[in-house]
Amino acid sequence: MRRLRLILFCAFCAALTAADSDDYNLLYVSLDNDIDTGLQPTDPSSACACGQERTVWDKLFTMLENSEMRESRLLQALEEGLAAELRALRSDVLRALRPDALRALRPCASALESDRPLEELLRASRALAHRLAKLESAWPGAPAASEELRALARWAGQRSLPAGCETALLFPMRSKKIFGSVHPATEMKLGAFSACIWVRATDVLNKTVLFSYGTKRNPYEIQLYLNSWSTVLVVGGDQNKLVANTVVPLGTWTYLCGTWSSEEGVTALWVNGELAAAGSGMATGHIIPQGGILQIGQEKNGCCVGGGFDEALAFSGRLTGFNLWDRVLSSDEIRQIRDDDSCHIRGNVVGWGVTEIQPHGGAQYIS
Repeated sequence: MRRLRLILFCAFCAALTAADSDDYNLLYVSLDNDIDTGLQPTDPSSACACGQERTVWDKLFTMLENSEMRESRLLQALEEGLAAELRALRSDVLRALRPDALRALRPCASALESDRPLEELLRASRALAHRLAKLESAWPGAPAASEELRALARWAGQRSLPAGCETALLFPMRSKKIFGSVHPATEMKLGAFSACIWVRATDVLNKTVLFSYGTKRNPYEIQLYLNSWSTVLVVGGDQNKLVANTVVPLGTWTYLCGTWSSEEGVTALWVNGELAAAGSGMATGHIIPQGGILQIGQEKNGCCVGGGFDEALAFSGRLTGFNLWDRVLSSDEIRQIRDDDSCHIRGNVVGWGVTEIQPHGGAQYIS
């Protein structure tokens, strides 16, 4: 009985071996039929060429493939490193832009306060600048890294406002229909004034108006405007100008103040808390009349609000912190307002955030 089982098992294995051999032969025949090389099995040239030596071209192609693989690995590793560095950089920038960090940058209110927070933030800003320089020099041609840096810069620029300012007026383009009309609660009959405003211009032409006040008789009672080489304050007429040879940089917040007194016509222009130009004898004895129209981002045309504006004079960019006083501020007051809380210290004629300022034609408030 045991011998019979052994014979049956051997027969079964032989059958399996024969079946596998038949399947293999069928597969071999099928492959030969599908791929016809034009060579007969008995043809000597059909022998395996595995033992043949590779040509110079084969070696060259192999080297190129290897170099491309190594380059791909290096680029992938560099990209991963840059991505990690950018994530860390984004975290540091967000931490630096927090309100508590920004408040630490303000000058000390007391001589007892320590300068350590300011020093730490300055060191952090220098470290961020160094890391940005390293990223740019490490792989200047990397489109992903460059786009990430540009996006981060745009994000920070869009969200930043001067200290103490929560809103700004956006003028998206230069247009004769885009402006902001200002409606003071008190009359604009002035023998002296101080006007201050934060400016971040997108573009500046020969005359780009920041704000203007005028009547039907005289459209140029008060004007503050920019051009590509100076800042100009006009009082009592277009012939009375104080010019500061100071260029306001594009895309950067700049604090401008103009002061004037009817007595002796003393006039001054301030840029970022520093005196940029001063003069006397300008519109001496003149009184700014009431009943005019005050607007920002355009020039009064002597007719009516919104009528006959010139597109070439329109402002494009952002404005905030527009305040107007009926007196001349001292140099210490101007510096203090600029450094401390320029949007919360408000003028008594026009106060930013209190006085009604209506946007027109596409101008809009942003925060």
